[in-house]
Amino acid sequence: MVTYNHYINGTWVPSEHQETIDVLNPATEKVIASTPSGSKKETEQAVQAALTAFKTWSKTPVAERAAYLTKIADAFEKNKDHIARTLTEENGKVLSLSEAEVDTAVDYFRYMAGWARKYEGEILNSDRPNENIFIMKKPIGVIGGIIPWNFPIFIFARKVAPALLTGCTAVIKPAQATPNATGEMMKLIHDTGLPEGVLNIVYGKGSTVGNTLASHENIGMVSMTGSKPAGTAVMEAAAQSMTKVNLELGGKAPAIVTKHADLDTAVENIYQSRTINNGQACTNAERVYVHEDVAEEFTKRITEKMKNAGYGNPLQDSEAEIGPLVNQEQLDNVHDMVTEAVTAGASVETGGRPADNSSGYYFEPTVLTNVSQDMNVIQNEIFGPVLPIVTFRTMDEVLEKANDTEYGLSSSIFSENMHEVMRAANELDFGETFVNRENFEAIQGFHAGRKQSGIGGADGRHGLEEHLETHVIYMQYKDDIQ
Repeated sequence: MVTYNHYINGTWVPSEHQETIDVLNPATEKVIASTPSGSKKETEQAVQAALTAFKTWSKTPVAERAAYLTKIADAFEKNKDHIARTLTEENGKVLSLSEAEVDTAVDYFRYMAGWARKYEGEILNSDRPNENIFIMKKPIGVIGGIIPWNFPIFIFARKVAPALLTGCTAVIKPAQATPNATGEMMKLIHDTGLPEGVLNIVYGKGSTVGNTLASHENIGMVSMTGSKPAGTAVMEAAAQSMTKVNLELGGKAPAIVTKHADLDTAVENIYQSRTINNGQACTNAERVYVHEDVAEEFTKRITEKMKNAGYGNPLQDSEAEIGPLVNQEQLDNVHDMVTEAVTAGASVETGGRPADNSSGYYFEPTVLTNVSQDMNVIQNEIFGPVLPIVTFRTMDEVLEKANDTEYGLSSSIFSENMHEVMRAANELDFGETFVNRENFEAIQGFHAGRKQSGIGGADGRHGLEEHLETHVIYMQYKDDIQ
């Protein structure tokens, strides 16, 4: 069993008290690692280390900062197999997806390094003679980053790379359920020679470590990816110091399949969007609206794919397409939502219950029909391999139903009709709309939700600028200097 310690000011720091948090392999339910349950004091020590380092790191030429990002990317790439297996063991996702997640993190660090000489300020014309107005972009300070359990490697890169590139320093809180990959990555980062205090890791509970980061007066921005309740708690804590928040919260992505859709494309991509990471992704296609003219055929095809989806221990079964859910709580939540829907009148086309395995938190890939708009499986995140299907007649009807949610992260439409696609693109109230493809964003785009799905965003130039603040300088000068 592996034991991890905090990483503060360039040093591995044992916890000051005995309380620890066990990490389970969700495929076997066995304890595989242990992390400290960090205290407020330890979190404050990490913030102070980051604050001290900020004074020097923010003045380091941006090209030098970018060079460290490249070193980190190289280290991750060289150790890809180890990081990926560590992630699969603690998270339960299939190994190919873990490998892809490491690849994306590598690309992310390299992509952000490429912005070193590109982001810029402005010079404005003044209303006064002999004056220039400079708008400078400066690092916002210490970033408090709170990582989710579903994509801990990619989200680590998303929070760390732009922070370090822009001159910010950071304190990262890994997820309790999946902290191991973060610990292994931090070992590699330590070996790059990154200056002390620039990046710090504090393990522990959100109620302690997360709350301390969010409420700390020396945090420039707290960036969290997680649930709506967790985001609400972060905002409440951040309000104490008027700290900027950047939140990616839940999603309830609708997938619209019109009568003009290529059903082969729709079935394959919705299947991928529903089952990636075992259904545990904020951008997953969480509910499908199918035109009544093609509903029977679509349902038949998607049910067949879900029924034949192999599930098992990803480190033992290379053919498994779906692994276990992250923990017992998640398994119970998914089962409860499906049971509630069936009780309310939904029909189970396939699946519908926890898998009959000797161990592991597996739920059978499930398709539900006869689902109504007011059901919990339509209104709230499922976060498991469950696909509810609703039929529709008109674009007016389906757009109204698709937008009938408190969330606004991702959405998709499948149609070969340009007019349907353009109308949906203009009227869907979501930060992202994917057309005739799976739901996964590009690192050069801008991943941002609306409504209860978050504040701010990540990726691309706009995500980079989240880590910068504006300093306006009014420069008056004389023209008669001898």
